[in-house]
Amino acid sequence: MTYDVVVVGGGIVGLATARALLPLTRSVAVLEAEDHLAPHQTGHNSGVLHSGLYYKPGSLKARLCIQGRLAMVAYCREKGIPHEVCGKLVVATHEAQLQRLDALEARGRENGLTDLRRLEAAEIAAFEPHAAGIAALLVPGTGIVDYTAVTEAYADDVRTEGGDILTRARVRTVRRAADGLVLESERGAVEARNLIGCAGLQADRFARLSGVDPGVSIIPFRGEYYELTASRRSLVRNLIYPVPDPAFPFLGVHFTRKLSGGVEAGPNAVLAFRREGYTKTSFSVRDALSIALAPGFWGFARKHLRMGLGEFRRSFSRSLFVAALRELVPELTGDDVVPAGAGVRAQAMDRQGRLVDDFHLVEAERMLHVLNAPSPAATASLAIGQEIARRAASLFGLGRAGPR
Repeated sequence: MTYDVVVVGGGIVGLATARALLPLTRSVAVLEAEDHLAPHQTGHNSGVLHSGLYYKPGSLKARLCIQGRLAMVAYCREKGIPHEVCGKLVVATHEAQLQRLDALEARGRENGLTDLRRLEAAEIAAFEPHAAGIAALLVPGTGIVDYTAVTEAYADDVRTEGGDILTRARVRTVRRAADGLVLESERGAVEARNLIGCAGLQADRFARLSGVDPGVSIIPFRGEYYELTASRRSLVRNLIYPVPDPAFPFLGVHFTRKLSGGVEAGPNAVLAFRREGYTKTSFSVRDALSIALAPGFWGFARKHLRMGLGEFRRSFSRSLFVAALRELVPELTGDDVVPAGAGVRAQAMDRQGRLVDDFHLVEAERMLHVLNAPSPAATASLAIGQEIARRAASLFGLGRAGPR
């Protein structure tokens, strides 16, 4: 069989894309390299339903996060997927952060978050009794959800509508044929008229494998978590975040209540020397060399050297990790946390050493590659899938394939 579209990557974005394509053509397949869906970024996601607070107004991230969050809540209600819109606090702990909190509130309102509420120090305890700060921003639209369950529901939708999903189907080569493409995978050859790459941590490599210059390099950052002991979960009601530092491209360690009742603390952001490396000792010569040889990497490293070294120290020191968390919840002690899981974020870097700050798609003949889809991609997945399907319809000439 020759598929109209083959989607490579069985994470939440790949499945959302396949789902969105099926109204245009029933001939869709998803190829996943591992033996199950959502094995990497999706499966290690912290489960936050992002509001759209942080993103540059007018960007794809801002637009698709707002649309996607509303669609995600509706989808979870329809499918009975556990979720909760519980809200979060962004807490300023120092005078120097107040101006940044003002800017964050203004950005959120520009992105359409009309329900934001500024809190004075005395008001914080009504929402998070154990948090400490001089001011805070209440973000009611933030929530928590099980993104692995969401991905499985997307997969059910794909199968129901006639799409195929193949696991253990790592693609080894892509070659052009007379009327399309041939993907040689571990499950054999798969023929496709068109191809969409949603390969996450391998997105740049898969683009090159397909004969496309991605223009960016994937730099993996590992985020490590602790979790609060059962007896100390009461320290956090919902989600507590710091005011982000604009000089650093990540949000800083924070607290996230889980649907199970547990509370995660983290993550940090350390350079990962293996793209699918979830432990401190994970190492791949190929992946380490890929980082070292990435255009622009050493300029980025020099710019963020001090902060990067601080993240590495915190990775190996519980006391330093807890000290950062105590900025938000002073009662926390080292005995109140235990090591938990980790995830690896696929972050695209351009040739000038800048981390790409928006979702990034690259089009080519018969191909469309998703080269950057970090947070809030899971929150925005339904909207991202629709955006990719819209572009694919134009690029590939897709049309409705008969009655549904």
